[in-house]
Amino acid sequence: MITSQAKTAPIVSLTTDFGQSDGYVGTMHGVILNICPSAIVTTLSHNIPPQNIQTAAFVLYQAFDYYPEHTVHCVVVDPGVGSRRRAVAIRTGHGIFVGPDNGVFSMVLDATNVLEAVALTNPKYQLSNVSATFHGRDIFAPAAAHIANGIPLERFGPRITDLTQEKFEGKIETGQSRVIHIDRFGNLILDITARHVDKPERVMFTIGQNVIKSLSYTFADVEEGQLVAYVGSNRNHIELAVRNGNAAQALDLQLGDVVQVSK
Repeated sequence: MITSQAKTAPIVSLTTDFGQSDGYVGTMHGVILNICPSAIVTTLSHNIPPQNIQTAAFVLYQAFDYYPEHTVHCVVVDPGVGSRRRAVAIRTGHGIFVGPDNGVFSMVLDATNVLEAVALTNPKYQLSNVSATFHGRDIFAPAAAHIANGIPLERFGPRITDLTQEKFEGKIETGQSRVIHIDRFGNLILDITARHVDKPERVMFTIGQNVIKSLSYTFADVEEGQLVAYVGSNRNHIELAVRNGNAAQALDLQLGDVVQVSK
């Protein structure tokens, strides 16, 4: 974990499902820099699959505490934009998170402590004309920038304690695990971690007719094209891969699909 003892330039990280072919991301950059010109605006990811809250939750969880502790993480993966879902800001022991209260912060909330949370209702810290479909520009980017400028969370709206939180971690005792993330290499990241496996040589993963009979150390432990299970770099989650191949394609698995696990 990387920490920062002294606050220097304010940092705002952006995580969205906007991609890079349109002007949405650049517009958010402009809003932030107009309000907080000294901000360093950095990208965590803009390639979250459209409306995929679970992938956004995992990507944020994967990276958030490698940022300095004073970072403001602005997340816009928001299929409920314009609905009655809340816009929130959450101060934790490692950063402040701004975005929709739709479960996108679930895995972060499991990994760090919440110090304060508010609903973003104060129009003073929003753009003057709030659209029904681009809260990233009109609500979340302004809030992130004002927070980066040092505005206390209490000014943004009422305190809340009932944040939306989904559970993504599995239990090996059920005999099943689920795919919670698929990275760009086609590696399948499961909802169980190394702490669920006390004897790596005696755990077995079954996917249809395919069986992986133990946990390996790394890809090179098997021949090219073979399946391998290992403890990944993503907070010790168990991963399934094909050496120099694509496990998601080879096994025809998607996000949320089940892998049978037995000891």
